[in-house]
Amino acid sequence: MSGVQGYNPRTGEPVGEPVPETSDREVDAVARAGEAAFPAWSAMPTAERAAVLDAVADALDASAEALVELAEAETALGVPRLTTELKRTTNQLRLFGDVLREGSYVEAALDSANPDIIPPRPVLRRMLRPLGTVGVFAASNFPFAFSVAGGDTASALAAGCPVVVKAHPSHPGTSRETARIVASVVPAGVFGIVHGQQAGVALVKHPSIKAVGFTGSTAGGRALFDIASGRPDPIPFYGELGSVNPTVVLPGVATARPEGIAAEFVGSLTLGVGQFCTNPGLLFAPKSLVPALADAVSSAVGGPMLNERMSDAYRSGTEGLGASGLVELVAEGTAPSEGWSVEPKLYEVPLAAFAENLEKLTEEHFGPAAVVVTYDDPAELEPVLPRLPGTLTGTVHAAEAEHDVAGRVSEALRPVVGRLIFNGWPTGVAVAWGMHHGGPWPATTNPLHTSVGSTSIRRWLAPVTYQSWPDDLLPPELRDDNPLGIPRRVDGVLGVH
Repeated sequence: MSGVQGYNPRTGEPVGEPVPETSDREVDAVARAGEAAFPAWSAMPTAERAAVLDAVADALDASAEALVELAEAETALGVPRLTTELKRTTNQLRLFGDVLREGSYVEAALDSANPDIIPPRPVLRRMLRPLGTVGVFAASNFPFAFSVAGGDTASALAAGCPVVVKAHPSHPGTSRETARIVASVVPAGVFGIVHGQQAGVALVKHPSIKAVGFTGSTAGGRALFDIASGRPDPIPFYGELGSVNPTVVLPGVATARPEGIAAEFVGSLTLGVGQFCTNPGLLFAPKSLVPALADAVSSAVGGPMLNERMSDAYRSGTEGLGASGLVELVAEGTAPSEGWSVEPKLYEVPLAAFAENLEKLTEEHFGPAAVVVTYDDPAELEPVLPRLPGTLTGTVHAAEAEHDVAGRVSEALRPVVGRLIFNGWPTGVAVAWGMHHGGPWPATTNPLHTSVGSTSIRRWLAPVTYQSWPDDLLPPELRDDNPLGIPRRVDGVLGVH
């Protein structure tokens, strides 16, 4: 049986022994184990399930040093970044424990009987219940936070769904060790892991899998989405895919602090060698800002991409962009010569040419490359911005005197983005109730949902109404005395009652 080999991106040399690929028979066993574990896990009292999530977080924290060392060898993302990312991961698990204890995530609604209206209303009790076993595809660029024990896994486990993770080949050893720790804490069958491309396909096709979460490329996500939709029993597929994250810099702020804007932009563009889903790859700015942007990019240093395929795709994609005749290369940074390292790049195009070639010039080049679209008047942007492809974020930088213009620009952006940012940068996604990390296609396969934050749990739940059932047979969330003390909507009134 072939294996999944980890590599050091700085040198291209192998790291550790290959992790065996998972056979179809093994995928079947893991998925069926999740199905068998589902009744008990979903019925576990929410306080107990929350305690399990806390215990998983504690176990990962206790192994932090070894996990970070292994991830650093396989990803070259740096110990400081990985240490912070692992803490984010354990904080996500604890957040979902708090979500369970708070209880509003079930959206409990209770309607009393009313025989005098038309049509007559019986006693109705509605809440969200878990779907079943969830397949999770780990991301390449976040070996902890969007991977084996990342947000999709944490939210699905919190929802009461067992999870089977398809590990990413960029960090197989890290994935295997993280999975070992998670599996040592949760009940048997509640968590499993598979390795290899064919195992991922088999997982999406498996009848025991009732929903899938994915973070990765548009091409890979679309292929799996089609498989999930083409099953005899189609299942939800929540994919986070490509995103160019447009940023608009208005003239006033560009004039007031050009070097500051340029430095911040390049810091966001090159963070993690540009391997962030929120990387600001498309910048709209006055022509006067280009020299400062070019200086900042020229001074920037790149680094190794996560794997050879990504490095090759970045190089071929940016070379093709530069040779297209549509843009001008205005700046290029430097990078180490060894391994899978790449240089930051900045291209320039006037707004009119961009608008005529919008589809070609909004293709994501995963890595530290961006296109700056120059304009003369912000009003020219308003008919162009709504034509952009769906994206995770849209950002506006404005001086205080430009708030009216900023408002109009943001309204032009709003239909195509999931998160609007003012005078900030899109890299960095807080884990909170108010976060939405999603957007129209191709940012995600479903703009109604988020993959980050408390409400990401909603993906793994479906509503069930109980009509005219006696109180003692109802779930505790729907009983008259509200034994869990959770927020509920009773006869249309929201409160803790």
